[in-house]
Amino acid sequence: MKAIICTRSGLLRPIVLKEIAKPIPKDDEVLIKIYAASITSIDMGFRRSIGTGNGEARPHKLGHYYAGVVEAAGGNVKRFKKNDQVYGGDVWSAGALAEYICVRENNVIVKKPAKMSYEEAAALTYGGLTALPFLRDAGKVRKGQNALIIGASGSIGTYAIQLAKYYGAKVTGACSTKKIDTVKVAGADDVIDYTKEDFTKNGKTYDIIFDTPGKSSFSRCRNSLTQTGKYLTTVPWPGVLLQMLWTSFAGRKKAIFRPMGLRSTRKKIQDLEFLNELYESGKIKPVIDRVFTLEETADAYHYIAKGKKQGNIIIAVKSSR
Repeated sequence: MKAIICTRSGLLRPIVLKEIAKPIPKDDEVLIKIYAASITSIDMGFRRSIGTGNGEARPHKLGHYYAGVVEAAGGNVKRFKKNDQVYGGDVWSAGALAEYICVRENNVIVKKPAKMSYEEAAALTYGGLTALPFLRDAGKVRKGQNALIIGASGSIGTYAIQLAKYYGAKVTGACSTKKIDTVKVAGADDVIDYTKEDFTKNGKTYDIIFDTPGKSSFSRCRNSLTQTGKYLTTVPWPGVLLQMLWTSFAGRKKAIFRPMGLRSTRKKIQDLEFLNELYESGKIKPVIDRVFTLEETADAYHYIAKGKKQGNIIIAVKSSR
């Protein structure tokens, strides 16, 4: 089968489309024929970090989130059967940028709604499973609140807009000029062009500020929070962790980081099934920027590295066997 392999470190170093052995499922695994996969910030980070310090690296499979069809199931598998349309993925397992992948049946994988395309399914897992627990559990977003989403045009940001609105909040999205239309399509009530306006100086306050790319800080956003406001961030910078400790007992405004990737597989599956329900009822819809072929994966990485990405980047996989 064909698979994307990274053999050297560095974001723009070459990745290779190689012919490797097709995996064989163990008794507790399913073999999935992949139709679509997504490239996320997790994948970008892995390309930066797999080196040995001198530019060399162990061969490493790329891609963590996928959608496809169960081609075979191990003898002990109960949740899935052959020909089930499924999707899922997790930060802890790679190999989705390939024609096939073997995963354990108790991994983060669910059946795909019939009306959801494979491209949409591949786009849902990462952004949806990040935005949902941050807003619902950490932020406790509710009706009548005002929420500001920083990085609103990204994979997490576009879901954050839709989910915050689902829970009844009024949503403002912050993004660059070229990405305003994407944020509006995702459903933001207001949009701030951060290249022209500094939201920390406009006098407006928010109950929740969700910094999806982790590029701001609690100290910078503090005056833009209401008296009980919460600053949520996806990146555990040392400063954020100190701010979390300090705000836990000093004042009512809070800085919050939660390691969403460390949540149990069971909770992730439950949340993915909930996101399925929201999709089927029309409450959320994946935002897809561009679809590349497996052979164009290097081009997709370059496109993301240039900062052009809006919503999700999808790799369409057409099996040769």
